[in-house]
Amino acid sequence: MKIPLPPVPLPDDLVAVAREYADGTRTPVEPRNAATVVLMRPSAADVGPDVYYMRRQVSMDFAAGMAVFPGGGVDPRDFDTEVAWAGPTPAEWAERLGSDEETARALVCTAVRETFEESGVLLAGPSADEVVADTTGDDWEADRVALETRELSMTDFLLRRGLVLRTDLLGVWDAWLTPVFEPKRYRTWFFVAVLPAGQRTRDVSSESSSVVWLPARNAAEQADAGELAMMPPTYLTSMEVGSFATPDDVLAEAASRSAEMFTPSVEPLGEGFTLSMPDRLRPLVAERRR
Repeated sequence: MKIPLPPVPLPDDLVAVAREYADGTRTPVEPRNAATVVLMRPSAADVGPDVYYMRRQVSMDFAAGMAVFPGGGVDPRDFDTEVAWAGPTPAEWAERLGSDEETARALVCTAVRETFEESGVLLAGPSADEVVADTTGDDWEADRVALETRELSMTDFLLRRGLVLRTDLLGVWDAWLTPVFEPKRYRTWFFVAVLPAGQRTRDVSSESSSVVWLPARNAAEQADAGELAMMPPTYLTSMEVGSFATPDDVLAEAASRSAEMFTPSVEPLGEGFTLSMPDRLRPLVAERRR
């Protein structure tokens, strides 16, 4: 089900379905926990941060054909308490993410794992103040594929290579829960991170048909023009990240944030209805529409 970008009016049939969930006629699908990472680099055009986007295969059963950030669902092995760790403790992450400690650890592991699986970028290093500089070799690719196919766990991957998760390279940005009327639902925490020096993204994910670096601001403009398909959280995040001058500015903002899970609901728009959004984004959207 494709959801129009806010604040576009919703089709009448979608509003009718949403009402059935609201009055208890239908029962929402239980959401799955997930993490996604807004991977940034400085823009050569000096128009705010560049962001790494993947266009999902049209055959996918969720967000088909949409431009998305690297990410995915939490895997049971992401809960491993033995994973090598540097940066804020799982307890500190739990406070920032608004979750229990076990879930926080898994979400951070998912964010790092999925970023490596879907872009080839690894937020890990041999120590708490180092990051691997190059992950493009055949041996790295073999490990990436093994992680993607679940033949290798993140814990074993890091242990074998003598690496630790650099969780301090991640920032907390937002948290979104898929609307109740969607047939597949995710409770997704949004992280931000900067492309480490020396590393390069690669078009490697089996779930994407193409990848591209775009200034976040331009990506939102392309979505406005109907040239790039995005789910509302991706669009709103792109618009917000694109309002900052540099990736470092985004990270500085993230350092002050804690995630509050937001679930879009149906709200009035003129004579029709649209999906709601976090109140902090309404002035930004209104300014953009003007």
